Amino acid sequence: MTALLRSAPMSSCTRELARVALNESIRAREDAGLDLKSPVCIYDLCQRLGVTVRFHDINMEGMYAKGPSPRIHLSSLRPMPRRAFNCAHELGHHRFGHGSTIDELQNEARQHREFSPDEFLADAFASYLLMPTLGLRSAFSVRGWQPESATPSQIYVAACNFGVGYRTLVTHLANGLRHITQQRMKSLLRKTPQDLRTAFLGKPASEALIVCDRYSTASSVEAEIGDWLLMPSGSVAATDFLDSHEYSGKGRLFRASRRGVATILCPTTFRRIDVRIAPRQFVGLSHFRHLEDEDDD
Repeated sequence: MTALLRSAPMSSCTRELARVALNESIRAREDAGLDLKSPVCIYDLCQRLGVTVRFHDINMEGMYAKGPSPRIHLSSLRPMPRRAFNCAHELGHHRFGHGSTIDELQNEARQHREFSPDEFLADAFASYLLMPTLGLRSAFSVRGWQPESATPSQIYVAACNFGVGYRTLVTHLANGLRHITQQRMKSLLRKTPQDLRTAFLGKPASEALIVCDRYSTASSVEAEIGDWLLMPSGSVAATDFLDSHEYSGKGRLFRASRRGVATILCPTTFRRIDVRIAPRQFVGLSHFRHLEDEDDD
């Protein structure tokens, strides 16, 4: 994330860029035959749109290679939600016809670099694509929550529903949708992912935690070996890619144990959720990330 992390009020120029990015995110979904509110797997979407995605063990954010066979290159060293956003960002460069780009590591010192319309467009496109306005409204309202008053844990659940990071959703609610104030954003960002994992699990956990409650609408979630999944009460694993753990809170706790596609059945909600489990820091073509015994060359 770059431009949308800025806290300054939008100018007429950036408002127009955001409108263009929103419209293009809608077209991208329509081109892929997707609706305008559901969570999307960005890697499946890229494949539908004819863009190849490959993971590398290189310390960068992402890279877009323009050409007859366009490619997106991502760092497998970044957290999974960050990778998804970076992939959507690079897809934005592709959709807007930008030239080949390399997005280096972002840090606090680089967030105030010179404004780039292309980078702003790609960031805004990624945000609207992964966190569609209709989908976010539905995600909060069906749970009886309001973005203005939602707790950090509630926002974390909403972020998991769309496969993005907590900070990414908080930033989008403030700078993209203007649903919360800058002061509220700063207050929410004081909470770290580690804080929130501890709040849900009752103990510190260094691995990622994916929370799917009874209102979650994602048909599949992305995970890595070792990640935790907190699912609705009564959930059962229909495959042996997950280890089930006792959990004293509301829900059933699972841990991704090996590579593959796990299926979780939620009898209380009559839903099936596929958990696509990749090796930690997987390197290779994205469509091989959760498949066993495949040669991806």
